[in-house]
Amino acid sequence: MCGRFTITTPEKIEKRFITTNKLPMFEASWNVAPSQMIPTITRNSPNKITMMKWGFIWSKDSKFGSINIRSESTKEKPFFKYFLLDKRCLIVADSFYEWGVVNLEGKDEKYPFNFYLNDRELFGFAGVYNDFKDAEGKPYYTCAILTCPPNNVVKRIHNRMPVIIQEKDEDYWLDPENKDFDKLYKLLSPYPEADMKMHIVSKRVNSPRYDDPDLVKKFTDKAVRLPN
Repeated sequence: MCGRFTITTPEKIEKRFITTNKLPMFEASWNVAPSQMIPTITRNSPNKITMMKWGFIWSKDSKFGSINIRSESTKEKPFFKYFLLDKRCLIVADSFYEWGVVNLEGKDEKYPFNFYLNDRELFGFAGVYNDFKDAEGKPYYTCAILTCPPNNVVKRIHNRMPVIIQEKDEDYWLDPENKDFDKLYKLLSPYPEADMKMHIVSKRVNSPRYDDPDLVKKFTDKAVRLPN
């Protein structure tokens, strides 16, 4: 699953996603963690930045939220199909982390890896959201990242990957008028592996109290043996 990601250039969000509103106060983060408020893109006529809590909840009484939802669940369960058809968003990021067991200097250990697009620019995870009103009638939102089987880059480390919507498909994904399930489901596929890179990073990522540019730097130049 995708349990951490980065948003290192929040100042680029408005231009990249052509939003009509400005990003609320949000500092660059190299270690976005579950339950944090994060910028997402929704469309209600023009594109809009909507701050949501990362952790999709089913009802007002839910205490815990799901940070990831299997894309296959939208086909298997009517409950999830509803959100795919009616409450889609893009969750803004510019890289994500996955953990895998590697052999470093003869010892098997679990390390995080940073995955990113070749140009390290912003992209949008396929997201679904739920919205409620608080006691004062103010709306609040929670969201989750849809996941799919991995491409060959991610597969070396993990058996799932977050769905990244290709830029050419973002308009279709965001348009609430699009309710063709088969076409939407087709977008929930692994991102082209030729357009992605990865490298091992420090275990400091494990703790959300660490949040600095060094987290995405390559941890070692020593030989790292990955699983076959």
